[in-house]
Amino acid sequence: MPDGATLALPGRLLFLSASAQAMARQLAGEPLTPAQAGTLRDDVSTDEITPVHILSHYDDRLGRFAYTGFKAGDTVPLGPEAVRGGGFCVTVAGKRYGKGSSREHSPFAEKLAGIRLVIAESFERIYRQNADNIGLFTSTDFGLIPRILAGEAIAVDELVEGRDALAAAILRAGGLLRFGQRHMRDVRPAAVAEGDRPRTLFEKIVARHALATALTPADPAPGDGAFVRADLRFIHEYYTGMAAHMLQATFGKPLALHDPRSIVVFEDHTNYVTESPAHLRGGLVDKVLAMCRAQRAFAAEHGLREHRTLTEAEAARDDGRHVAGISHAMVAEHYALPGQLIAGTDSHTPHSGALGCVAFGVGTTDMANAFVTGAVRLTLPPSLLVRLEGQLPAGVTAKDVVLHLLALPALRAGAGVGKVFEFAGPVVEALSTDERATLTNMTAELGGFTGIVAPDAETLRFLKERRGVDIELEPWMRSDPGAAYAEVLSVDCSRLTPMVARPGDPGNGVALGDLQERVRVDIAYGGSCTAGKREDFDHYHAVLAWAAARGLRVAPGVQLFLQFGTTAVRDHCIAQGYLQAFEQVGARILQPSCGACGNCGPGSTTEASQVTVSAINRNFPGRGGPGQVWLASPPTVAASAIAGRLLSFEELQAQVDGVG
Repeated sequence: MPDGATLALPGRLLFLSASAQAMARQLAGEPLTPAQAGTLRDDVSTDEITPVHILSHYDDRLGRFAYTGFKAGDTVPLGPEAVRGGGFCVTVAGKRYGKGSSREHSPFAEKLAGIRLVIAESFERIYRQNADNIGLFTSTDFGLIPRILAGEAIAVDELVEGRDALAAAILRAGGLLRFGQRHMRDVRPAAVAEGDRPRTLFEKIVARHALATALTPADPAPGDGAFVRADLRFIHEYYTGMAAHMLQATFGKPLALHDPRSIVVFEDHTNYVTESPAHLRGGLVDKVLAMCRAQRAFAAEHGLREHRTLTEAEAARDDGRHVAGISHAMVAEHYALPGQLIAGTDSHTPHSGALGCVAFGVGTTDMANAFVTGAVRLTLPPSLLVRLEGQLPAGVTAKDVVLHLLALPALRAGAGVGKVFEFAGPVVEALSTDERATLTNMTAELGGFTGIVAPDAETLRFLKERRGVDIELEPWMRSDPGAAYAEVLSVDCSRLTPMVARPGDPGNGVALGDLQERVRVDIAYGGSCTAGKREDFDHYHAVLAWAAARGLRVAPGVQLFLQFGTTAVRDHCIAQGYLQAFEQVGARILQPSCGACGNCGPGSTTEASQVTVSAINRNFPGRGGPGQVWLASPPTVAASAIAGRLLSFEELQAQVDGVG
């Protein structure tokens, strides 16, 4: 955009109100003032902006479905075409807008529906970066609202004021791909002198991967925009079709990818799509399968490494040589190494931070740009040191620790948004890599950029045992004494007890023992990247083998689903003899996939009246179907399935055996 350009906003303002009545008035054509709109919704998630079942669209049709999962009270007020049909061009919301998935479909749907500007009190990092990348403006300035209502065009200079120079340049260029065409032809490694000041481990890894461009500093400080080289870039089927579409539209064919050996393609969300109620109801199964075929064609065209998950019928014929699973879990099991930098199109990419690498999620345009330039965009974040002190009590897991962190008022209010969570302290040192991965994985729910744990002897054990890899840790692979942190947070873990999170948001945490009423459950689900790891299945088995030995089964009216995160986890369970206990209690065993966590497989609710207890990472409205989802640890999920209501394993043992 030329200097002095303005953004004309001739349409209506859509206030995403917490009031169903205010939403109905707007959709009936009534223009509202901010006062009439009332309290704005906080924590509007990308699952609400674009529910998972419409992610097979990545062209103009996506604009029909903007906000079709948005909830105001108990209502879902916005149907297909409501935004375009209502003539809205500005969206206004509350705090932490765009929480959750890294899906670029969300800002893309908004833009295709006619939205040109989103105003919110605060934004989640990936959402805002995705919006920048497609030229959708965002602002935290509520003073713009009366001016827009008065018909004033807003200067682009004003809209990018306060943003880092790179974000401003990308918005002025109309998006990242156009910016890349103009400015990314001369990209080279930056020479950063690491010994000049104390640095965090995150800063050291970024310095070793920094790229110098004409518009970015060679040694960025927190708040600066930058580009880095990734040791690994990975993508899954919900993004590849859109990325290929963008690249072809921008660059045409033939298309040359930068270092295709460092790109891995995963098909990990859709192998149970024919059993997904959301996809079946929407008649979207064929579209999803076409999306998978498009990814396979892209991978074949460019000779990319590819991992595909198995259906149950295929798994029955597998001789053990098929290696597959959820993308970020697979990256930790097969690819990530300490000191590396990894970018993936999933908000839970920080999973691999448990191995001492920098791993973070990006959107489709970021990955498309990285495919052709090798450069990944980031705004350098500050770091938050989380020291987990004391000793975890028996029966308390890393998932309970994360649910406790999420419920802390400061983090609930967004103090961790966009920051690096560095986990340290005696509790972290005592955790296995699988449990550390639960911490770094759920940095996404904490609002962070990524999570990281300094590599140590446990890291070496994991790499040797799981992958047969022998490496030596280098002296630089830890934070320096005196490194700068935005804040240091200490938690006395010896006082923790099993946690759950009430439906609606992972931050709705409460100690299970403090619940006055133990909620009845219809579905218990153990799986996902967060809770489908080897050690998670050790927990499921400990509870269910105990139950089977006493002749107990899953409670009447309850369905228990256990879904492996990867084929390696499945093989571990088979080798340990776990399947017998699972089958004895009446669990259904599912092959590796994201499954019910993304509302794309068995374990999702089908009725609003249903209640799920789940070990997944998110319980945003609609995330696991129309019902209510409580989050819990693997042992609590298994114990609740046997009890038929929310119960910890210790409580179940006391109830049955009088132990405790």
